[in-house]
Amino acid sequence: MLTILSTPEWIVLLVAAAAIGLSKTALPGATTLAVALFAAVLPAKASTGTMLALLLVGDALAIWSYRRAADWDTLRRLVPGVLIGVVLGAAFLHVASDQMTKTFIGLLLLVLIAVTLLLMRLPRPPRIQGRVGRAVYGTLAGLTTMAANAGGPVTTMYFLASRFSVTTFLGTTAWFFFLVNVLKLPFSIGLGIIHAQTLGVALVLAPVVIAAAFGGRWLAARMNEKVFNPIVTALTIISALYLLV
Repeated sequence: MLTILSTPEWIVLLVAAAAIGLSKTALPGATTLAVALFAAVLPAKASTGTMLALLLVGDALAIWSYRRAADWDTLRRLVPGVLIGVVLGAAFLHVASDQMTKTFIGLLLLVLIAVTLLLMRLPRPPRIQGRVGRAVYGTLAGLTTMAANAGGPVTTMYFLASRFSVTTFLGTTAWFFFLVNVLKLPFSIGLGIIHAQTLGVALVLAPVVIAAAFGGRWLAARMNEKVFNPIVTALTIISALYLLV
């Protein structure tokens, strides 16, 4: 795979790797841009496997950058729903086509985004951290991340509605996706998604992820919530719309 990719294809992959790095330390919604770019160059399974390896690299840097900022109570409460969602996502991959998966998840995310934004605009917004809210968001996050590496929009909406500070938002997101991606690893190996060739491509692109993650950390330190929240929301909506194309 390393030798058959053309120069333009490598350029696309380099941009995608940079998007992964930025998504881990500054702009979570950029992950789906990487999904689109990888899918445009690599076969479906190779794309998913390569991305998962690079996401884990970005996750490691993100949890190092924001290791003291995570809201662990929130993470612990999401675990049961996420576990159920990952299992459902793995089962869904066995019966659904790629296009069916993308369309289903895209529609689901748009509905979820609309509902979450509406709740946040109410004079007295309900707390979505209750038992039902955690179960719904946790299950959907596990399902979408396992099925299409597209769990970012779900968790972004949940954490935005939780009204975290920028650093707490990024720290909680970092630990959440590190744990979820580690959980996905054995499923991905068992499905033949991760193998020597995907790891080879990931090894070449890993330095770009690392450099972009450090750049994202610098950027995040200079953004306040009035700038951060609208940018993340816009990227999340774009991410969901992409899945419908």
